[in-house]
This record gives sequence, structure tokens and C-alpha cells, in this order.
Amino acid sequence: MSYEEKGTWVLLTIAVGGYAVYLFLVLPQFLAGTPVAEIDWVTPMLWVIVGAIVAGIIGRILVEIVSPSDSTKGDIRDKEIDRLGERVGNSFVVVGGVGALILAMFDVDTFWIANALYLGFVIAGVLSGVTKLIAYRRGVPTW
Repeated sequence: MSYEEKGTWVLLTIAVGGYAVYLFLVLPQFLAGTPVAEIDWVTPMLWVIVGAIVAGIIGRILVEIVSPSDSTKGDIRDKEIDRLGERVGNSFVVVGGVGALILAMFDVDTFWIANALYLGFVIAGVLSGVTKLIAYRRGVPTW
């Protein structure tokens, strides 16, 4: 498994795990009937984002300690796979941004706008990672 593919696994795991932690922290408040204007979502979101960054750095280091790669330099195939995955992922960043923009136009609470953006980022990361992993297994499509 290449260095880039290992990194994709780490980041994909962190994206899913980080969002699960965020939901674990915020969803009980929502389900308890707390008005969205009073839900404490900013602090959990910031901690999860910072935690994901730190976990990404530590995860990459630990994976390389446990299973060292021959090289950390990507080749042409890695670059093509990365480009394909980022294209797929970026489309959902745009979808999340447009969704947040529409919510802002309707003057919806900041809670919903921020969560639409965050969900867009998470979906983008997950789809980007899944696309890359599929491309590593099946190859890059030649359209």
C-alpha cells in the first residue's frame, strides 16, 4: 500500500469519526428539545475540527511507524488519483456552500448554516477518500 493510500485511509477514518463525535456531543441537546439558538455547537465543532487536524498528523505518523512505506513521494498515478478524488469531493463543498447560502437567504439560525457547511465538508472528505480508494483498487478511469 502506497504512502498516499495509507494517508487516504487515515483521513477518511478521521472524517467519519470526527463527525460522529460532533453528533455525539450536539445531537442530544437537539433531541432534548433545546432551541437551536441555545444549543452549544460552536465549541464542539471547533474542538472536533482542531482534533481532526491533530489526529491526522498523529495518525499519519503512527501508520508510518507501524507500516513504513518505501517512499513518501507520490508518482503520476498518485497524482491522478488525488486529482480525481479532489474533484469529486470539491463538488460537495460547493453543494454545502450553496445550501448554506440558501439558508442564509431565508435568515435561518446560524446553527443550521454552520451545520450545512460542516456536513458539506464531511461529505466532501468522505466521498473524496472513497473515490481515491476505489481508484487505487480499480485504477483511474480513462474517459
